Formats: sequence, structure tokens, C-alpha cells
Amino acid sequence: DGYRLMARRDSVGIRLITRRGNDWSDRFPLVVEAVNHLKVRSCLVDGEVVCCDERGLARFDVLRHRRNEAVAFLYAFDLLELDGSDLRREPIEVRKMTLASTLRKARQGVRLNEHLEHDCGLTVFQHACKLCCEGIVSKRLGSRYRSGRSPD
Repeated sequence: DGYRLMARRDSVGIRLITRRGNDWSDRFPLVVEAVNHLKVRSCLVDGEVVCCDERGLARFDVLRHRRNEAVAFLYAFDLLELDGSDLRREPIEVRKMTLASTLRKARQGVRLNEHLEHDCGLTVFQHACKLCCEGIVSKRLGSRYRSGRSPD
């Protein structure tokens, strides 16, 4: 229900990169500010930029029509690089723990997408359907990072 983005912080600055390689940093200032204030030298965070309604549900139409982009935030669900260390070969559990630690004192423009136990998948899917959610981000325990969609 949002835009899948990679938030990159490095010596160049903060960039929000879409799947197609577009730099949308100027569209989401709250995310840029939050990533800028992380206590890291560099990072690459995988996530989805969303705006939520009063029930806390992501509303894609708000982003699609470019309304309220200033209050959109990044739901961060993976960490691929931190302070020069490539984390893509680490299992998802390690990457999520490191991401949680990195975002512990993050500003409001970035939120951790909490981890749920793997045996909750069917329940989460059923609730997502009832709420008319667009989709679910899930990753197989123990999996390494792979670009694009995968069976993991």
C-alpha cells in the first residue's frame, strides 16, 4: 500500500531509491530527515514508504495522488549494509535484530516493521485479506538477502 524504496545513507548524503532506480528523496522529507539522524556512518535500508489513515492502515491513494507526502514514513523491514559492512549474507534474523537496534531511537520518519513468528503466516494473511491490505512482506527464517522476489 506504498512505494517500495531503498533508503541509502553514505558520504553522498541521503537518497531514497525506487525499484526502477529513481531518486525520490525530494518527495519524502520526513524519511530523509529521520535517516539523516540515525547514529550511523552509512546504511542501506529496505522498506516501504506509506501514509496511514486514522486506523493505522496504509493508504496508497494518498501517495499515488501526491497528497501528504510530507508526512509519509518508511516502514523498514531489512538492513543490507551498515557502516560499511555488507549484511546481505547474514540470515534475516541477524539483519532484523541489527535493524531494530539501529532504529531504536529513530525519528518519526522511519518505523521498524516488527517481526512476527513464522507460524503466524496464515493468521496474518487472513487478517490482511479482511482489512483489504495490498500485500504482506515476509521472509523465510534463516534466509539471506536476494534482490527481487524469491521463494524465501
